[in-house]
Amino acid sequence: MKIIAHIESDFPTKFGIPRQSGLVPELISRVVFEPKYRDPSALRGLTGFSHLWLLWEFSEAVRETWSPTVRPPRLGGNRRMGVFATRSPFRPNPIGLSSVQLLGTEKTAGKGTVLLVSGADLMNGTPIYDIKPYLPHIDSHPDATAGFTEDSRDYALSVEFPKEMAEKLSPERLAALTGLLKQDPRPSYQENPERIYGFPFAEWEVRFSVSGETLTVRELLPLK
Repeated sequence: MKIIAHIESDFPTKFGIPRQSGLVPELISRVVFEPKYRDPSALRGLTGFSHLWLLWEFSEAVRETWSPTVRPPRLGGNRRMGVFATRSPFRPNPIGLSSVQLLGTEKTAGKGTVLLVSGADLMNGTPIYDIKPYLPHIDSHPDATAGFTEDSRDYALSVEFPKEMAEKLSPERLAALTGLLKQDPRPSYQENPERIYGFPFAEWEVRFSVSGETLTVRELLPLK
């Protein structure tokens, strides 16, 4: 398996990353190819597709052992399901699959042609093994069932973002961060309304608390 590219995103750590691709379409990332794969002819015809599949490595979850069962976050972390019935990163092979929207390409002086994509759920620097076009007439199955995830498909929090903090962000970053916070970045088994959570996003440290169905941003601090 050869690494053909890496992602550039606003997530330097795992905490805060959307649990699935497409949940926060406001998030914009860049796919930067390795020098060996920056041949423009490899992208011929790609811009005719609106969406792409990214195959990538759970680079922070590589391990020698594996477990046949895992605890899906949306089940509160206390129920086990078979690993092949989940999208857990802790798999025999740490391979991820994400569907993203292709916004366009960008020619750069030092990195060749870069892909601009939205809705990615990847940490900054994540290795990408392959890129394939998404085919709506084949890949989309409107009648598909969602198994044990059906009950949480519409789950979202209300976000209270103080004006003085929101004004520190560009409109694009504010929309992306708000969309991310609605998805509730906390571990699902933690329900302490007094606890303050935090994660880095772009050049900021975001700190928040959750009480009931409302998430409140407490601090927005510049990263050092």
